Amino acid sequence: MKLKIGIFDSGIGGFTVLDALLKTRKDVEVFYLADTKRIPYGNKSFKEIRNIAKEICTFFADKNLDALLIACNTTNACALDILENNLKIPCFDLINSASEIVNQRIIGVLATKTTVKSSYYKNAISSKNENLEIFQRECPEFVSEIEKEVLDFNKLNYLSDLYLRPLLIQNIEVLILGCSHYPLIFDFLRKKIDSNIVIIDPSDALIGKFNESFPIPKTYRYESLSYENVKFFVTAERDKFSKKVKFWLGINKEISLVNLRSNV
Repeated sequence: MKLKIGIFDSGIGGFTVLDALLKTRKDVEVFYLADTKRIPYGNKSFKEIRNIAKEICTFFADKNLDALLIACNTTNACALDILENNLKIPCFDLINSASEIVNQRIIGVLATKTTVKSSYYKNAISSKNENLEIFQRECPEFVSEIEKEVLDFNKLNYLSDLYLRPLLIQNIEVLILGCSHYPLIFDFLRKKIDSNIVIIDPSDALIGKFNESFPIPKTYRYESLSYENVKFFVTAERDKFSKKVKFWLGINKEISLVNLRSNV
């Protein structure tokens, strides 16, 4: 019996969570929702994100999910309670999962405008230890660049320097990639900072928490990563998303177009 898992994001950022999941187990059937009609979420208001979260709940309501993996930090920061209260299933989030594995004292967070404004990362981390220095940096252009069909590495290089500089001068010891899109350029960012600085990809922490709650069967033997049991849904630009699935995941998959019934 496979576990039915929901994953959602505004676009391809959730691929980081999807891959982290499928690299550890195959006993899952995944419903991946990308709200491509309204990408990016990171510049939307608290109220808008909460309204969107209600519609996401409606989409997943008839999927008989065993768990939801919240692959969007912004929705995590603004509407975790809505997802939990409406779906009434285990909801695993990036921010609280990542906060639990931070062991350093001087912390940098790269995130979207709305996530930074919410201070959710700052509050979650400091709730476990008050004697910390936490520096957050908005990265308003990262998502739109990462979502491009052809990456512009000159632009990414410029933006990386721009966003990292204020954190690096604070002598951070750890950098949290506080948007699920950012780990897609993990290797690129790794080369931009000192090797002594730890980089945290919250998707790994999230899947760690998921696997604690849903233990991998003892008879299970992992063989290779497979997207066979993944169904993709988008709210717009199906063909563009199909190309991104091919580019980032190396597969050709049927993409279903859905309507979340919103004017937000």
